[in-house]
Amino acid sequence: MKLLCLLGLVTAVLAGPGIQRFDGEKVFRLKPRSEREVDIVRSLADLTTIDLWKPDSFDQVYAETTVDFRVSAGDVPGVQKLLKKSGLKHEVLIDDVQVMIERQLDNKERSATKHSYVKYNDLDTINEWIAGTVARNTNLMALEEIGTSYEGRPINVIKISKKTGQTKPAIFMDCGIHAREWISPAFCQWFVKETINNYGSDPTITHILDTMDIFIVPVINVDGYSYTWSTNRLWRKTRSNVAGSRCRGVDPNRNWNAGWCTIGASKNPCSETYCGPYVESEKSVKAVADFIRHHKQNIKAYLTIHSYSQMCLFPYSYTYDLAANHNELNEMAKEATTRLRSLYGTVYTYGPGATTIYPAAGGSDDWAYDLGIKYSFTFELRDTGAHGFLLPESQIKPTCEETMLAIKYIANYVSNNLY
Repeated sequence: MKLLCLLGLVTAVLAGPGIQRFDGEKVFRLKPRSEREVDIVRSLADLTTIDLWKPDSFDQVYAETTVDFRVSAGDVPGVQKLLKKSGLKHEVLIDDVQVMIERQLDNKERSATKHSYVKYNDLDTINEWIAGTVARNTNLMALEEIGTSYEGRPINVIKISKKTGQTKPAIFMDCGIHAREWISPAFCQWFVKETINNYGSDPTITHILDTMDIFIVPVINVDGYSYTWSTNRLWRKTRSNVAGSRCRGVDPNRNWNAGWCTIGASKNPCSETYCGPYVESEKSVKAVADFIRHHKQNIKAYLTIHSYSQMCLFPYSYTYDLAANHNELNEMAKEATTRLRSLYGTVYTYGPGATTIYPAAGGSDDWAYDLGIKYSFTFELRDTGAHGFLLPESQIKPTCEETMLAIKYIANYVSNNLY
C-alpha cells in the first residue's frame, strides 16, 4: 500500500497541465485521547496519501491534538473502516472537497481582470491592483520589487508612509507564505485599502502613518499562489525543483534560520513541511529576509498572516523557551484578540506558537524576533475547520474587518512603544 501511495503521489507531481480535481475527497477531524489512539492516527500516514491540514505533520500529533486531514476518494472507505474498527471518535468536516472548492468562489459577476476586495483575486489581478493603487496614491505609497521567484515572478513590497524626508520606524507585514491560504493575501489587500482610504479621518491610522512606515508584501509565495489558481487549489509549498527528487517545492515557513529543520519540519522533499536543502534556499524567502535585514534598524514589528485556526501566535515555535518579553507579547495578543472579537464575536486563541498550536522550526516570526524585532506575531485567520483553507468569499469582508481591529491595535501599540 505504501508503494502504491508513493507512486500515486509521484504521478500527481509529474502530471501535465490542467486543473486537479478533488471529487469525493473528504476532510476528517480526529482528536486522539490516549497514546494508543495517537499511534493509530500516526499509522494513517502509512496507509494512505493523507494531506494533513492541521497540524502540519504526524510528528506533531499528541493526545488531545485536533487533527484535520484530507483523504483521496479511493482511500475514504479504508480510512472509515479503520476509524470504526479502532473506536476513534471522528467527524467529517468536509464531505466533498471538490464541491467545497466550487462553492468557495462566487462566480456570479466574476471577472478575471477586475479586482475586488470581497472576492479572491488571482496573482495577475493582484499585481495589476498593486501597480494601479500605488500610481493613484503616490502621496502615501511607493512600490519596490525586491526580487523574483524561482519561476521569475516579481516579489513586490508596498510602502505606505506619510512622506517626511526622514527615515521613520517601520512595521513589516506579509501575506501568502502558504499558497493555499487565500484569505491571507485577501487581508493584505484589504489592509492597504483601509489604511489609504482612512488616513486623515481615522485617528489611529493617521497617528500610525504620521509616526511610522508600513511595508507590505501582499504575496510572498507567488509561484505557489499562482499554481493554486492554474492547477492545484490545495498546493502549499513553493514550486522550486529539488535536486535528486521528483517532488517539487519547499515549505517557505520552514525555510528561515530559526532552529532550521530541527522540529516540526521534514528533510523529505515530498513532505508538505520540507525545510529545503539549506536556509533561505527559496528565492522568495531570501528576498524578503534580505529586505528585512537591510531595514532591521527601523523595523520594530513583524506581522505574518496565515490561515486557518483563529489564533494569534508569538515566539517561540522552534523551542518551548519563552521570549524575553513574553509577558508583554502575551498582553498584546490578549488585547488584540479581544478587539477582534468585539466586532463579530469571533474567538481567537493566543500564546507562544510551540504550546498554542504545535512546535515548528524555521518560521518567519521566530526568525524576525531573533533578528531583534521585538514585536513579532503570526495571525491564523478564520475559520476553525468547517471550511479550512476553502473559506468562502462571503467571509472575506467580516474576516478582514475584524482582523483590521487587531492589527490596528498592535500597530498603534508599537508606534507608542518604540525601542
